[in-house]
Amino acid sequence: MVRKVCSARALFLVVLAGVAVLPLIAQQTAGEDLPALQEKVLRDAVLKVAPSIVQIETSGGTDLIGSGPMGPRIRKGVGPTTGIVVAPDGYIISSAFNFANKPTAIFVAVPGQANRFPAKEVATDRTRMLTLLKIEAAGLPVATAAPKKEIKVGQSALALGRTWTGTDQPPSVSYGIVSAVDRIWGKALQTDAKVSPVNYGGPLVDIQGRVMGVLVPASPQGQDETAGVEWYDSGIGFAIPMEDVNAAFPRLKDGKDLKPGMLGITPQNQQDPYGAVPEIGSVLPKSAAAVAGILPGDTILEINGTKVVRYNQVKHILGPKYDGDVVSVKVKRGSEEKFFGEIKLTGTLPALAQPFLGILPIRDDPELGVQVRYVYPKSPAEGAGIKPGDRVLSIGRDKIPAPFSGREELVALLNNILPGSEVKVEVRRPEVKDLLTLTLRLGEIPDGIPDNLPEPATLKKALEPRKEVKPKQPVQPKPPVETKKEEKKEPPKKPETGLQQRSNAARDHNYWVYVPDNYDPNISYALLVWLHAPGKANEKEKDAEAMVDLWDSFCEENHIIMVGPKAQNESGWLASESDFVRETINSVSAEYTIDKQRIVAHGMGSGGMMAYRMGLVDRDLIRGVVTTGAAMPMQPGETQTSQRLSFFLITGDRDPQAKLISESKDKLIEMKYPVLFREVPNMGHQYPGAETVKEIARWIDSLDRE
Repeated sequence: MVRKVCSARALFLVVLAGVAVLPLIAQQTAGEDLPALQEKVLRDAVLKVAPSIVQIETSGGTDLIGSGPMGPRIRKGVGPTTGIVVAPDGYIISSAFNFANKPTAIFVAVPGQANRFPAKEVATDRTRMLTLLKIEAAGLPVATAAPKKEIKVGQSALALGRTWTGTDQPPSVSYGIVSAVDRIWGKALQTDAKVSPVNYGGPLVDIQGRVMGVLVPASPQGQDETAGVEWYDSGIGFAIPMEDVNAAFPRLKDGKDLKPGMLGITPQNQQDPYGAVPEIGSVLPKSAAAVAGILPGDTILEINGTKVVRYNQVKHILGPKYDGDVVSVKVKRGSEEKFFGEIKLTGTLPALAQPFLGILPIRDDPELGVQVRYVYPKSPAEGAGIKPGDRVLSIGRDKIPAPFSGREELVALLNNILPGSEVKVEVRRPEVKDLLTLTLRLGEIPDGIPDNLPEPATLKKALEPRKEVKPKQPVQPKPPVETKKEEKKEPPKKPETGLQQRSNAARDHNYWVYVPDNYDPNISYALLVWLHAPGKANEKEKDAEAMVDLWDSFCEENHIIMVGPKAQNESGWLASESDFVRETINSVSAEYTIDKQRIVAHGMGSGGMMAYRMGLVDRDLIRGVVTTGAAMPMQPGETQTSQRLSFFLITGDRDPQAKLISESKDKLIEMKYPVLFREVPNMGHQYPGAETVKEIARWIDSLDRE
C-alpha cells in the first residue's frame, strides 16, 4: 500500500508532479480529500508500469561478492530481484549488482505468463552498471520513458520492485521524491525513496506512470557492481535515467560490454577537485589525451563546447561517456589556446608500472633538487654512477634536463615518463667541482625492501621554506604605515604526544592518535592509519593499547605517527565511513608534520578490506596499504602513475583466507602495482609478531623511493 501523508503535503506533491496531472484534480468531486486523491493517482501510476516489471531469480555462482559494507563481504541473497522490459522481443534490463556473483542460471518471471523463462546475459554497461538479459518471448509490454528534461528535483518518485509477492500481484512500492539530478558524475538521478537490493534493477516511476530510471547501487568513488550498496534504505538511492538506458540499448544488444570512456588525465590539485581550476597534472602515457597531444600543465577551457572552470566539471562531462565516444577539448597552454577535436576516448588504459630512478632521498631538505640517502642495488641510478650524498638537481628527456626542488617535484617529473625511457640527470657531487650529467634508462618500482636504510633519514628542516627553481619576483615595499604596538604573542603550544583519545568536529565519530614522545615538528612523519577489526567499544580501546605497545619503539625510530579511526558499527566498516577516515587523516595532518608520500592504510581482516578500499579509491591521499589476513574486496583497476600506491600483503600459512590473499596479490601484480607479499609460517588468522612489524616499519620508511 502506498504510504499516506497529510493533506497539505499531498497537494504540494501532486502539484510538483507536473501540470499533466492537474486535470485529474478537476475531475474529483469537491468532497474527496486530498490524501485519497494522492493515493489513487500513485496507485494508477504503479498499475500502469507493473506489466513491464519482471522478477529475476539466479542460482549457482559464488556466495560472497565484492565490496559494499567494509566488514564481512556481502553474502549474495537467494531471494528474487527485479528487471524492466526494454523491448517486446524479450530484452530486459537490470542492475549489474544482481549478477555480481556470476550465477550459473538466471530465470525471469513475466507478469501474465504461467512459466518462468530461462535468461542469458547479453552484455553489461560497465559505466552505469546495468546488465541486459534476453528471454525467448514476444509481445512483452514496454513502459513509457520519461524524458530527462522533464525530470525535476522535488517531483514525486516511486521505487518499484518484484519481491516474494510474485508477478500476479502489484510490485512493492516505496514513495519519495527526486532529490537530485546529474549525480554520480552526471550519470544518475537521486531519490529519497527506499532503495534496497530487492528493487535494484526495478524502475523509478513518476506520477504519470512513466519510467524515469533504473534503480542501481552507485557511488561517486566506486566503480564495481556493488559500489554504493551500503547506502540501501538510507534515503540515498540512485537510478540511471531511462532515456540513457534506451540510448545504450542498441550497443548492448550487439553483445559487447560498454566500458567507461577515459581521456587519461589527472588534475594538478588532487586535494580539491571540486574547487580547483582544471589544470592537468599528468597525462597518462598512451592515453587518448597523450595521443591527441594534450600536455601536463595545460588548463582545460572547454569540453565539447561547454566551458569549464573547475576540475569537477570535467568529471561531470566525461563521466557519462563510453569507450569510443568522441570529444573535443580546448586548453590554455601558456598564453596560447589550443583546440583538439575528434579525440576518441579509450575504455582501458595499459597497465603501466611506476617509473623508478633508483634512489631514496633524504627528507626535510629545503634545498634545490634532492640529496641521495640510498641508491638501490642494480637500479638505473647505480648503473649511472649515482652515489649516496650526491644531490640530483634536474632530470628529463631533453638535452637540458628540467630542474626541480624537492621530492614532490621530482616525483611529478618522473610520473610523466615511461619506464624504459632514456633520461639525463644533472648531479652535484660534494668532492667534484663541476656538475655531472649522467644518462640512464628508468626502471620500474621494485617490490623489495632494503635490508638496512642508512641514517640520517631527515635533515630536520621541514619547517624551513623551500627554495624555488624560479624565485618569485620581489614585491616592491610599500611605504611604512603607522601601526599600534603589537602585544606580545604567546609561544606556540607544544604538540601533544603519547596516546590520545579524540572525537571529530561533529562529535559523531571517535578516533585515537599516538605520537612518539620524541616528536619533532621539523621532521616529517609517516602516518599509519590503523583500521581495526570488528569489535565492541571496550575491545577497540584494548586494541589501541595493544597496537601502541607493539609499535611504539618502531614509531620512535622510524618517525611514524599512528591514528586509529573507530567504526561506528560493531560488525565492521562501512564504505561510507571513508569520509570520516579522510577527515581524521586531514585533522592529524593539520596538527603534526606529516609526510604526504608516506600515508599508509593498515588493517587486519575486515579492517584490512577497508584499507584496500581506502588505497584504491582515495588515491589522492593514500600511498601505501598494509593488510594482514585480508583478501581484496574489489577489482584494483589500473595503476595511476600520478598517484603512486604500493601494497604489503601479509598472511599466515594457516589462515583460511591465505589462498584468497595470494590471489589478491596476483591481481595487483597483473595491474603493475608494487606488491610485497609475506606468508608467515605457522601463523593463522592473527596479527603478526614484532619481526614482521619491524619489516613493515622499514617498508614505510622506503615508500618515498624515486
